[in-house]
Amino acid sequence: MQLKNFFGSWLGTVGSFVRKFEGLASKLVLAFVGVLVVWVLAAYFLAPEWWKFHWSRHPVVTNGPRFTRTGAGNPGDPVNLSFIGNETELVGALLAAGWYPADPITLRSSLRIAESTILHRPYEDAPVSNLFLFNRREDLAFEKPVGNDARQRHHVRFWQVSVPSASGKPYWLGAITFDRSVGFSHTTGRITHHIAPDVDAERDGLISDLQRVDRVTGIDWQDGFQDPPEGRNGDGDPWKTDGRLPVITLTAVQQNATIASPTP
Repeated sequence: MQLKNFFGSWLGTVGSFVRKFEGLASKLVLAFVGVLVVWVLAAYFLAPEWWKFHWSRHPVVTNGPRFTRTGAGNPGDPVNLSFIGNETELVGALLAAGWYPADPITLRSSLRIAESTILHRPYEDAPVSNLFLFNRREDLAFEKPVGNDARQRHHVRFWQVSVPSASGKPYWLGAITFDRSVGFSHTTGRITHHIAPDVDAERDGLISDLQRVDRVTGIDWQDGFQDPPEGRNGDGDPWKTDGRLPVITLTAVQQNATIASPTP
């Protein structure tokens, strides 16, 4: 009788353990299935929709052109900047950061830039050649001189986009490069500036300039904007990039704010 009771008790314990194990296994299976479902929803549905919404805030990023054109229709400099802000905010930010508005191309400015290049005389607001986006030349052009003449300079062109941002402020697309020397064009033979190939250094340098004077409130980056991430401009100069485009929100200022002179 005692042996029967012992085996009965032992079998009951084993049965209870098996039932607990089965319950734990069921819970683990359910937990695994739950995690799997959450991962599938997040990776294949929620994340793509979030990124779609994220970039839908910046139609200029998803729909804008990737590079400029020369007057002859050849590929120009790559687009590698984008701003959100009105013209007062954009111009004021550049002036505060020590950039100069480029003079328009006239006979007088053309002679003056030639004089600056040959005789090594300063010309902080020398003209830049026209490039085209949206079938029109740049709306704004700025430069930051290097040295005592116009041979080398940082320069950037801007085009206002017709579609405003979600905030109602304008979008601007920009193309920034560094003029490293003066020479003959590889494609036309005319005298021109040759650009340095690393356009990311110019992009990042301008962002640093604007951050230094507290004119940037936020930056959204889009990976893979330039694809392929290298090419040649209209004069045959090579350029390369990591392909990312920054969408920079400028610090808000009043529309009628006074614009100061550029900081040396």
